[in-house]
Amino acid sequence: MTIDTLAYTKALEAAGVDHNAAALARYVLPELVTKGDLDIGFERLEHRLTFRFFGMLLGVVGLMDAILFALLRFGH
Repeated sequence: MTIDTLAYTKALEAAGVDHNAAALARYVLPELVTKGDLDIGFERLEHRLTFRFFGMLLGVVGLMDAILFALLRFGH
């Protein structure tokens, strides 16, 4: 993403706002998030949630198996 800092500075001047394009370029622009950054973040989140879901699913299945085994073994 590119920002025309000169046009931004002129717009600030026209609005009567004190400006500093160098400060904008130094402090604000590095913090902006791009669509690519968001896509990567969502992919990582999706993978984490998928692993967490299947981990919990395996845990629940294991717990149910243990309960069933205990009922079958000690129920008689």
